[in-house]
Amino acid sequence: MLDPKTLEDFGAKISALLANSPARDIEKNAKAVISGLLGKLDLVTREEFDVQAQVLARTREKLKELEARIEALEKAGQA
Repeated sequence: MLDPKTLEDFGAKISALLANSPARDIEKNAKAVISGLLGKLDLVTREEFDVQAQVLARTREKLKELEARIEALEKAGQA
């Protein structure tokens, strides 16, 4: 029967081997390339997007109110 210590050592060696494998390097490089590409894009966070969406909604509401006031003033001026 196998000694648990031997199994632990074997697992540790396999883990170390996989950590230093070319596949791990490829994964790191791919992440770096993707991060670099995304960094060059003009992206905003979800929080920034939500804030701007709220600002836009308030601006649209204010525009509707102003349009209604102008229409009311124009009707009052014609009367």
